[in-house]
Amino acid sequence: MAEKKTAKKDKQKVPKARVYINASFNNTIITFTDMEGNTLAWSSGGNVEFKGSRKATPYAAQIAAKNAVDKAREYGVYEVEIYIKGPGVGRESAIRSLANSGLKVNLIKDTTPIPHNGCRPRKKRRV
Repeated sequence: MAEKKTAKKDKQKVPKARVYINASFNNTIITFTDMEGNTLAWSSGGNVEFKGSRKATPYAAQIAAKNAVDKAREYGVYEVEIYIKGPGVGRESAIRSLANSGLKVNLIKDTTPIPHNGCRPRKKRRV
């Protein structure tokens, strides 16, 4: 039998990256991509051992951001643009964690989709 030789893939150096923060009511997902949009590293509240409603807390978002930064450092990332999406509570704590980790933040942009009187909203919640 012929043995297949697989070369270990070297991680490319990406000095500048984009960070997408998707903060929903149930979770916060942080994704590092290069400038073309190829994913380098990601983390979320559930990925760092939080379950249930604790995934949506600011603390879970902070830990997830630190985890994603550690993974992205392997690619040589030191300069980021941050794009935030969603109404979740983990937005500010994730941004603060990214800024405190030593990354140079060039841009912070909110890309939350806001309807311009599009679809009819669902019925009002009664608690």
